Amino acid sequence: MNTIAKTFAAAALIAVSTFTMAAGKPEVANPKKAVVNLSTADLAIDHYVAVMTEGQSAGVEQLFTSDFSQKVQASEDKTNSRLEVISFLKKQKGEQLNCKTSSIILQESADYMIAKVTMQFEGFTKTDLVTLVNDGGNWKISQSINSYK
Repeated sequence: MNTIAKTFAAAALIAVSTFTMAAGKPEVANPKKAVVNLSTADLAIDHYVAVMTEGQSAGVEQLFTSDFSQKVQASEDKTNSRLEVISFLKKQKGEQLNCKTSSIILQESADYMIAKVTMQFEGFTKTDLVTLVNDGGNWKISQSINSYK
């Protein structure tokens, strides 16, 4: 009798956890087809932070301009192309970084913005200077310069 009760309890826990996971964030079947609202610079920065720190991959292609580049300032400076960054971010889908993130706008105009995104990890800080442009009514990231402390 005790074994039957444990079996039913285990089945109930499995069912509850399955329903809980299903009720979480909806997964986009094809992230290339996902459309993300980038109508304001703030929405674009928020999406950039979500992509970089929360592993979101939906709409990642539409977030960056066609001539996007990422410069990484470290012991050896490196420049990554748009395709390299998008490929890396897609591989990181679902990976959440253990950091505190903040962003501030350094300069803003109707069609151009520079923001500073700071990611505070245990032991070091990553700072991204992000340049955004208004591209036909959608804000996109045109450049990112990363530095580490």
